[in-house]
Formats: sequence, C-alpha cells, structure tokens
Amino acid sequence: MERIKGFTLVEILIVVVLLGILAAIVIPTVSQGAVEAKRSALISDVQLLRRFILVYKAQHLEVPPGVPNNHDSPEQAFFEQATMASNAEGQTATPGTGGYDRGPYLSKVPCNPFNGLNKIEFVEEFSSGDDSHGWQYKVATGQIRADTAGYEDY
Repeated sequence: MERIKGFTLVEILIVVVLLGILAAIVIPTVSQGAVEAKRSALISDVQLLRRFILVYKAQHLEVPPGVPNNHDSPEQAFFEQATMASNAEGQTATPGTGGYDRGPYLSKVPCNPFNGLNKIEFVEEFSSGDDSHGWQYKVATGQIRADTAGYEDY
C-alpha cells in the first residue's frame, strides 16, 4: 500500500492552537498601542489649545477667546477667534483684511481623539468627562481640558 503525503488532523490542530496562542498575545498589545496613540494625540492637542489661549489673551488685552463680540454664541466666537484674523478688540475677519493683524492662530480647532468631537463646553467648574463635547473650557481662567472620562487631567 502506498502512503499519501500530507498532514494529519493532529498536526493541523497543533498549528491552529499555536496560532491562537500567538494571536492572544499579539492582539492586546496592538489594541493598547491604539489607546496610547490617542493619548499622545490628546496631550498634543490640549497643549496646542492651551498655547493658543495664552497667545490670544496676550494679544487681546487679556481677554480670552470665546468672549462673544458680535457673535451668536461663545463657541462660535472661540472657533472664529482661533481660525480667523482678529483685531485688538477680538472682532474677526478673513485673514488679510486691513486692521485685522492678529491670527489666525489655528488652521482648525482639533477634535478630541477619543470621541472625535471638537465642540467646546463652556463651564464655570470642570466636571468629570462625559464625552458630550470634545473639550471643557473655563473662560474665566483660560483653562481647557478634554471632555473624556479618565483623561480629564490632560
């Protein structure tokens, strides 16, 4: 009787079990890498927003961004003051407009990498993050932080 070359069922099961063990080791490492990447992006974005707020205040008579000046809402004011040219009083215009020699400070307001939102929640006191907005912002102090549970300290 001639023997046919091939793998036995036991050999195939051993290979499948080994692949499963390797996957169990590798997958958590890869998924943790994604969380670390988001955390790094969050830290970078918060630092960018904090620098914008400091520079804006210094150039606008210590008035922080988000103070409405002919705007419908504080959030709209914040976005326009960040991404458009402004004058000393905080009024905004298209970059290059005469008399509007400050800014733009950001090309866009960054999104929170954990929830994908760039909405600003204006607060009197910080609360625990609930992911309803991208950022929590205290206009009175110029402090800004992430609105994501577990990452409020960034």
